[in-house]
Amino acid sequence: MEEQELADRCRQGDNLARKMLYEQYAGQLLGTCIRYTGDREIAQDMLHDGFLKIFDSFDKFTYRGIGSLKAWMERIMINIILQNLRKSDVMKQALPLETSPEAYDEPDAGTIETIPAKVLMQFISELPVGYRTVFNLYVIEEKSHKEIAQLLGINEKSSASQLARAKAALATKIREWMKLNI
Repeated sequence: MEEQELADRCRQGDNLARKMLYEQYAGQLLGTCIRYTGDREIAQDMLHDGFLKIFDSFDKFTYRGIGSLKAWMERIMINIILQNLRKSDVMKQALPLETSPEAYDEPDAGTIETIPAKVLMQFISELPVGYRTVFNLYVIEEKSHKEIAQLLGINEKSSASQLARAKAALATKIREWMKLNI
């Protein structure tokens, strides 16, 4: 079944279509949830909440071509996760400055390409939640610091600082991995 037909049938409350939608996209969306939460159990809770929101929101979905359904659902998932982070006020909890330097030697792109994607995703999942969230929004979702600040209820300088610290932490993990594996 094509995306548009699947979306139309979900909008009409067709439970078979909803099941098909879940089966087709749950794995990918769970990956998105894990990338933000760093914890599989929490990610599964967010996935559940996200699908409930998706099923309730089909009247707001407009098909814009192949991939638009997945992109729309991904935005909903990310918004559910960010809402949860704002509620728990986790973005205001920072590590002491001395444990996370902003200055670092960035590994070259060729070095990073030799590291399996699964290892890189593990490194990202191990970041403190604020760093991980800003990193995901900036690097993967391509949001500006201004947009991130608005989404998370923090200021732009805090977003930039958390991104720099995330990159520094990742650079350290990459260097350590390279010493052991190359």
